Amino acid sequence: MSGVVFLMYHELESPGRPLCQTESGYVRYVLRVSDFREQIELLRNKGWRGVSVSEAVRTFPEKAVAITFDDGSETDLLYAAPLLREMKFGGTFYITAGFLGKSGYLSPTQLRELAGMGFEIGCHSMTHAYLTDLNDTDLHREIAEAKTRLEQILGTVVEHFSCPGGRYNRRVSDVARNAGYRTVSTSQIRMNSHASDRFALGRIAIMRSVSLHEFERICQGRNFWLRNLQMQLRSASRKLLGNSAYERLRAAALGDRST
Repeated sequence: MSGVVFLMYHELESPGRPLCQTESGYVRYVLRVSDFREQIELLRNKGWRGVSVSEAVRTFPEKAVAITFDDGSETDLLYAAPLLREMKFGGTFYITAGFLGKSGYLSPTQLRELAGMGFEIGCHSMTHAYLTDLNDTDLHREIAEAKTRLEQILGTVVEHFSCPGGRYNRRVSDVARNAGYRTVSTSQIRMNSHASDRFALGRIAIMRSVSLHEFERICQGRNFWLRNLQMQLRSASRKLLGNSAYERLRAAALGDRST
């Protein structure tokens, strides 16, 4: 194994608990708590470790995956963190600062509780805007001001950033670097190693539909060429249509009634 795969998770679903959002494009990223447990138990039983982003980029340990969560859903604290702690795994939770206190998302008090459990807190922007669409002022707000807000709540430095929707370019990297982040995680499908650009790290989204066998192959870094081909096709469509038109088209294809 020549690097570390960064796994990207979102909200977890528990029976009887409403999701933060119900659109098909969102739900496809939501795992059942039972499925998440199966994945984490598989890693432990196969002798793998789950680590935070800081640990991953410090040593790029063998037979380890970086476990990351985006958005800051309340299920980060209710389900994900206890399961990770049970398995003695680390992880990084990227928080959308402007979502704190909204229904279904962590409150500032809960965020401090999550950090107090020993988990690393990163930033996932201020409002989950697509960063490549923004002017300089708004980009600074989404990256730098969001960092400051989280640090004020936590009383500690926030060093890692992840890009909403995987939208990333050199401007994003530059603003993040100037704001004092140590890493930026994208949605590029690749393993990360000592040779990787710390401001363009790859991550793999773990989708609701992924099988346990496929999950294991992802952690091993297998068959990324096919995923990359699919991602390149999506990226080309976004460039041709623009982010807004692309999202409307994708939502329509997935059957969302809101489109």
